[in-house]
Amino acid sequence: MATHHITVPAGFVAAGVAAGIKANGAEDVAIFAAERDVSTAVLTTRNQVVGAPVLWCRQVMPAGRGRARAMVVNSGCSNVCTGRRGLRDAEEMARLTARHLTERGGPAVAPEKILVASTGVIGRPLPMDRVRAGIASVVGRLGRRHDDAALRAIMTTDTREKSAVVQTRVGRKPVTVAGIAKGAGMIAPSLATMISVITTDAAVTPAALHRALRDASAGSFNAVTIDSDTSTSDTMVAMASGEAGGKPLTGRSPGYRKFAEALAEVCGELARAMAADGEGATRLIEVRVRRARTAADAETAAKSVANSPLVKTAVHGRDPNWGRIVMALGKSAATIDPDKLRVRIGDVLVFSRGKGRPFDEAKARAALGADEVVIECDLGLGRGGFTALTCDLSHEYVTINADYHT
Repeated sequence: MATHHITVPAGFVAAGVAAGIKANGAEDVAIFAAERDVSTAVLTTRNQVVGAPVLWCRQVMPAGRGRARAMVVNSGCSNVCTGRRGLRDAEEMARLTARHLTERGGPAVAPEKILVASTGVIGRPLPMDRVRAGIASVVGRLGRRHDDAALRAIMTTDTREKSAVVQTRVGRKPVTVAGIAKGAGMIAPSLATMISVITTDAAVTPAALHRALRDASAGSFNAVTIDSDTSTSDTMVAMASGEAGGKPLTGRSPGYRKFAEALAEVCGELARAMAADGEGATRLIEVRVRRARTAADAETAAKSVANSPLVKTAVHGRDPNWGRIVMALGKSAATIDPDKLRVRIGDVLVFSRGKGRPFDEAKARAALGADEVVIECDLGLGRGGFTALTCDLSHEYVTINADYHT
């Protein structure tokens, strides 16, 4: 039986099909649609090399002023660095989706109300004959019973599906926020994740939705690094149907904070799922930096540790080599004073006052072997804090990425 993910909030339908873009025959084209134009927010990668779908989304969805009807996604080909053909193909995906949705019935749909995302190998043109057939097939299946297929259709090297649903009350009205995400490699997001779609039945203005999404991404998706590589295709979309009723929330509305907290919770769950499913990963790692000089320093220091191949491989080998952690902190642009620094692996203190401390090595190794590993770094310099999410680096990561192109 299909599991509801993205269509739990009222006002949305979804579907996914196998169009033959992926060589393994899995689902590879999905559409997530509202029954009418709805408030929408989009965040995209900060990589300077971006795919044609990212350019299309930026063109049709100005920050804080967005309304859209649907998002069409394909996996298996990213449509990046494909020249003018790529731009035409991205626009055609929007145009075809708009046409088929209009033919399906209801209000007419403009191509500019369709968002596009593509993920997969860089540099290959889309097989548009298969994409065209896939879009037509997906529209014919749209409903609330095909969430699983839609989620699988956005995945590439992911080994598990990533979804989250949070229900809350805004004022007296029950509100639901749901989200899905894909991402296991080329993950060091900057204002987005690889591909993520979030839906809510809350009534929210586009400006307030954009603000909430931007803020939610800061401590979730922007805290994740699997391999320090920011994708050329990162796209994150949130759509609010307003079916819960009430006056649309603005950033000053009494219920805005409650809604923003629910959105942040969904993003946080998805971000942790991404880090845990990193390519070749066997465990999730939390790098918690506390008492940094500033919040910016805390983020810089945490990500330096989380991005260190030496730290990640030490975790994989269950080696409590605190020297690698201290090295990663010291090489960062954050202010570090070794005499004030304290480092723990789990609850085992391994470094303080400028030198290593005697510790129970078996207990530290056990902490490194847990499904979720915590590395805590107390800088002793201020009040800044940040938690970065990553995973261990295994032999399998090399195998996956050595073979990925073919």
